[in-house]
Amino acid sequence: MNTKPKLIVICGPTATGKTSKSIELAKELGGEIISADSRQVYKYLDIGTAKITTEEMEGIPHHMIDIIEPSKIFSVAQYKKMTQDIISDIYSRNKTPILVGGTGMYIDAVIYNRTFPEVQANMELRAELEKITTDELVSRLTELDPIRLENIDQSNRVRLMRAIEIATELGSVPLQESTASPYDLKIHYMDLPDDELKQKIHNRNVHRLENGLIEEIETLNGEHNLTWERMNELGLEYRYVSQFVQGEIETKEKLIGILDPKTWQYVKRQRTWFKKYLNEKL
Repeated sequence: MNTKPKLIVICGPTATGKTSKSIELAKELGGEIISADSRQVYKYLDIGTAKITTEEMEGIPHHMIDIIEPSKIFSVAQYKKMTQDIISDIYSRNKTPILVGGTGMYIDAVIYNRTFPEVQANMELRAELEKITTDELVSRLTELDPIRLENIDQSNRVRLMRAIEIATELGSVPLQESTASPYDLKIHYMDLPDDELKQKIHNRNVHRLENGLIEEIETLNGEHNLTWERMNELGLEYRYVSQFVQGEIETKEKLIGILDPKTWQYVKRQRTWFKKYLNEKL
């Protein structure tokens, strides 16, 4: 008899319907939903992250959403600890935890109970790295740890610098081997054909721009004092729409022409990550 706590995981690329499917399953199974999205943990990042609304939750409890100010850095280790505590609490109340999202590193950390290198901040190195271009950061990481480079957003300076920091200290960013999960897992992978998903991504990008994303980013910068540098670190919509707001991208047409392919690159990274434990499609 399997005595491990049951954990349902719904994963897959962005814009594939994970949210609606999770609500269906939660209603059917008496479940509670835990977000596995590295940006939905932040307050105020609503439109750009397609954050679920209270109405859309349909009374289903949701966890790991809006838990930290966007100016703060939230680590994978923090996510793992908080999420595993939440899973234990849900299980203790005879409910079914459902982990839902597209951030593969977050999901891996939880379901495989992985540990992460304890490398202290190297302020001298960080000051040096701050002065070089993103392309130079990529080159530096290529020399130190080309394997880590394959699975990182090469536009994200914060992640590039942290990877360089760890690799400089340890020789490389340690690969986390799969281990036996502490949970009785049921993993559902969701995806769509390329043409259909590309069209959904395009439609969603256009809809967001016409329905508040620009205003959300202006508010983040104005009322919440979120710097343009931090917006760039948050990636995708926040990086490129903030460039539009600052006048660095001239038109919405050019902005869409950047957002669509950049989002597709992200989809391909998500697919690469999840294919290693894909076992069932819904």
